[in-house]
Amino acid sequence: MDTHGAAARSRVETRTDGEVRVVVMAGEFDMDSVGPLRSAMDPTAPGIARFVVDVTGVTFVDSTALSVLLQPALNRPVILAGTVPARLARVLELTGADVVFAAAPSVDEGKVMVVPPRG
Repeated sequence: MDTHGAAARSRVETRTDGEVRVVVMAGEFDMDSVGPLRSAMDPTAPGIARFVVDVTGVTFVDSTALSVLLQPALNRPVILAGTVPARLARVLELTGADVVFAAAPSVDEGKVMVVPPRG
């Protein structure tokens, strides 16, 4: 597992399980702290069929962080796992991004759930 701590107020952990990249986010994500998240959510990552993002520890995201989360969703599923914090849910709702992401109650379920193609 890789842990990145570029900004003291945010943390990103990643692991790869077969074709699934699991990303655990915790803390605040803005233009100054989004670097590790950008690396974890690389939309060109070879061999990755889906991203499962544990967002339960997220306390803040700005438009830069939201953009990073959206990039891989252009050509593969991005599943938000766990309870989406109210602040993040509100940002997703206000921007319309809530319809882009699939949701799963846990990382384990997000790794195996069937995600219908977006059309």
